[in-house]
Amino acid sequence: MPKARRAKKVEARRKREYTLRGKTVPELQAMNLEELSKFVTARARRSIRRGFTTETTLFFEQMRATDPATVVRTHCRDALVLPEHVGRHVAIHNGKEFKEIEVRPEMIGHYFGEFSLTRRFEKHSGPGVGATRSSKFMPLK
Repeated sequence: MPKARRAKKVEARRKREYTLRGKTVPELQAMNLEELSKFVTARARRSIRRGFTTETTLFFEQMRATDPATVVRTHCRDALVLPEHVGRHVAIHNGKEFKEIEVRPEMIGHYFGEFSLTRRFEKHSGPGVGATRSSKFMPLK
């Protein structure tokens, strides 16, 4: 394989800088909420326009006040991921435990609850002791 072609493939594999509708993360961080609402989905835009709840506001203030290296624990699943949260570590409660996530640029405009699932898939095994008589005799494939 020629050297130029190999270099082209390596270039294609490199991670591109994330943009949200043409805006980079530093540009998004420089915006206020009103300007940011023009670049997010309709649901997030509605949340911004109606104003955040008291719980969400307290969570955002806690995020601003703490050191970026510390993990902030929260039950507030309906809080929007804002550009100022990128790079932070957040532990989100899923009803049983706190699931720790690192906020990445791709998460901007989504809700924290989307990244800490509350239900898990339960796979059942085959019939066992105590099963009905007919279900004990499973045909072998």
